[in-house]
Amino acid sequence: MITLAHLSQALQKLAPLAYQEDYDNAGLLVGSPALEVKGVLLALDALEPVLEEARQKNCNVVLSHHPIIFKGLKKLTGQHYTERVVMQALKNDIALYALHTNLDNVRQGGVNSKIAEKLALQALRPLQLRPHTLSKLTTFVPEAYTEAVLQALGEAGAGQIGEYRDCSFRVKGQGRFTPSEHANPFLGQAHQPEEVSEDRVEVIFPAILEKSIIQALRQAHPYEEVAYYLHRLENENPEVGSGAIGTLPQALEEAAFWRI
Repeated sequence: MITLAHLSQALQKLAPLAYQEDYDNAGLLVGSPALEVKGVLLALDALEPVLEEARQKNCNVVLSHHPIIFKGLKKLTGQHYTERVVMQALKNDIALYALHTNLDNVRQGGVNSKIAEKLALQALRPLQLRPHTLSKLTTFVPEAYTEAVLQALGEAGAGQIGEYRDCSFRVKGQGRFTPSEHANPFLGQAHQPEEVSEDRVEVIFPAILEKSIIQALRQAHPYEEVAYYLHRLENENPEVGSGAIGTLPQALEEAAFWRI
């Protein structure tokens, strides 16, 4: 059984809600995450005729680009089309989900990249990159386990910078710690200071992957207590941004361009 929660998770992998603009209201607007999905109707806007079509086609999810609800509703009287759509959705047990500026801002598979693909644009890049979507992980690993930890972090989505993967930085140093009597240390003994040759490792990752990155770090790292730091970066993310700009394979007259 596929539920609305399953569908939402799949859609967020394509277009994370964290990438929507501040004014937007993308995501699940009407419906319970536990709802069993029977059919999905795609639409630009979730208007009354669209919901009626969904009902006739036995689709209990309307997936639209524009969200029908932008601001909070204070009443449901049917005097405004937004209220009528929500009432219609609730009456017929139809869920409403919107992929708006979060889908616009995704470089791979987003709205703008698909339009650019139709135009056969090359050397494609976002028109305006989105900041504050990248984080940096700094951690400390005994030298013999550095490669295993880096591999786990890479598989979780860390270390990708544009067209380069497995990007990291390391500095060698000495780690020092003293386990307590309640510890179960990988190295050392209780109440005895221990020094270990370690690598200080740094990797960049999409901020939305923080939970899975830390989980991968803990699973791959040999220490009982893993020391790490997280920093939100000001760097622009080359994979997230609004609009798209590129070049045509060859120069075209205006009339020929409009025929594409």
